[in-house]
Amino acid sequence: MNLRLADDEVSLRVTREDAELLRYVYRPWDAQLESPRPYFHPLRTLGGRLVSLYRPHDHVWHKGIALSLPNVGSENFWGGTTYRRGTGYGQYDNDGSMRHRAFTGLDTEGARVGAAHDLDWITQDGATMFTERRRFAAEADVHSWTLLFATAFTNTGTEPVVIGSPTTEGRHNAGYGGLFWRGPRSFTDGVVRVPGRTGGDELMGVRAPWAAYTGRHDEQDGSSTMVFVDGSGGPPVQWFIRANPFAAVCPAPFFDTEVTVAPGETLALRYAVVIADGDPGDDGAPALATKGASALTTW
Repeated sequence: MNLRLADDEVSLRVTREDAELLRYVYRPWDAQLESPRPYFHPLRTLGGRLVSLYRPHDHVWHKGIALSLPNVGSENFWGGTTYRRGTGYGQYDNDGSMRHRAFTGLDTEGARVGAAHDLDWITQDGATMFTERRRFAAEADVHSWTLLFATAFTNTGTEPVVIGSPTTEGRHNAGYGGLFWRGPRSFTDGVVRVPGRTGGDELMGVRAPWAAYTGRHDEQDGSSTMVFVDGSGGPPVQWFIRANPFAAVCPAPFFDTEVTVAPGETLALRYAVVIADGDPGDDGAPALATKGASALTTW
């Protein structure tokens, strides 16, 4: 099922039969407080249903799906306040940005389209902390489509950088940071599935190879499902999952354990996100996860 990718010099748009599936905004216009960085929004199912949220009033730095890290040494590439041990949340002049440098490859038509993207991570005071080589792709079949995302970011400084989360700083069950998705308001109180379990907020911090979220839509009958698959290797990742007060999912490699990136060292992460109309149920969610894992294998 062929897709098309087009560049308008602010974003890349992926369409199928002239219907937009995603927009990848690589030149964001956000305020510095919101840590400007590329993001995927809007994201829609093959049936045209919106499954992402942009700049919600409660957390204006949430942007669809975006690579977002709140505790990167003393810097913040998430946006807004930073949680620090002993002081809690505070607003500092440390909201960095991920800036577009160049696309090194564009696949604009075919069964799989996507881009290879070079970026720089710039602190608020103007220093380059990491360089990043990122890839993403989209592919579709009759019933669903899959977003593939890979990143490799390299410490370009002379000092080690410790990456963590509010939980590694002492806040319980706040291990967010990584490829973070914010769902539509109507997805609140949705259904979360991981291998062998179905629930909601009680799955916060669970270790699993994949996590699925099904939410209902306003204004139209029916549901849609997002299945996130971790393809980064190693033991199963911990998941940041919220169904209330809003829908959010993030494979969180720094949930409760800090990772030190030495000068010149590169950290690599890979994920698939399968996007489908409807509720697949407890039996169908694993099949969608298998589809995402297979797409990562052949990418």
